Amino acid sequence: MVERTDEMKALLLKLKEETLKEINKSIKSTSELPSGDPSGDIYDQASSERDRELGLLLSDREREKLRNIDEALLRIQEGEYGICEECGCDIPLGRLKVVPFAHYCVKCKEDIEKMQAQTKRFEEERTYSEIPVSDEDDM
Repeated sequence: MVERTDEMKALLLKLKEETLKEINKSIKSTSELPSGDPSGDIYDQASSERDRELGLLLSDREREKLRNIDEALLRIQEGEYGICEECGCDIPLGRLKVVPFAHYCVKCKEDIEKMQAQTKRFEEERTYSEIPVSDEDDM
């Protein structure tokens, strides 16, 4: 178990380093984009704005990934790494190598995703059922 933890800690630290490099690269490229050059046409301005938004979105994803990595490193330190937060079983090493900051085993993650999909579908159906339908006869 100690070897497994050491191997995963090394993997997480490497992933953290790579993620930090990506965040810095994203921040640097976003800051180098021209900011709404008034001399460009509307399409150039829209393209620049889209590129800036995409850069920020990617940066947010990278920050989330970094947060997950830090949480996994903390779980290693506390001796809770590799244990499914839902069922308490060991998360297989193969899963941890693919998703080293996994919180759940595959079965529990699938169950959670199914529940989230059902909840989302229910919310969407409820939202659509609340939209009033107007009859053309009323016009």
